[in-house]
Amino acid sequence: MTNERLEILKAKLQNFITDFDDINGTPGFYIDKEKIIDACKILKDDTDLKFNSLVDAVSVDRFQKKNRFEMIYNVISIETNERIFVKIKLDSKNPEMQSLTEVWKSANWYEREAYDMMGINFINHPDLRRMYMPENYEYHPLRKDFPLMGIPDSIPLPNK
Repeated sequence: MTNERLEILKAKLQNFITDFDDINGTPGFYIDKEKIIDACKILKDDTDLKFNSLVDAVSVDRFQKKNRFEMIYNVISIETNERIFVKIKLDSKNPEMQSLTEVWKSANWYEREAYDMMGINFINHPDLRRMYMPENYEYHPLRKDFPLMGIPDSIPLPNK
């Protein structure tokens, strides 16, 4: 991404950005979780930006007291072949944010996976349910405090 395009992007999102970083030449914007929908609508709909495709989303457990969890959305512009990361820091005790499915439909499965494996709740998600673990499973296996060998007898295993 050119410096000129980066400055345009920063100017359009100036009311939403809380922090900025650069990961190997790819800009990363931290957005306030309360403003995430509006910021992403600008990214997608603004004719200067055209970040019209969400290609991936991951959840991260930083294992710290404040803002333990993070959602990172990998967004690209098909027209300009540019990529950015949209990042949201989430509370340690109650990790939740608005679902981005109303902006990018492809957020559906990525958010379901983050809900299942990390325990992040997505408000207004159209189908928020577990993907890998049983619905009544009370743990989240990708959290850093989950035991490496699992929790004995937490899931009934089939008989041999």
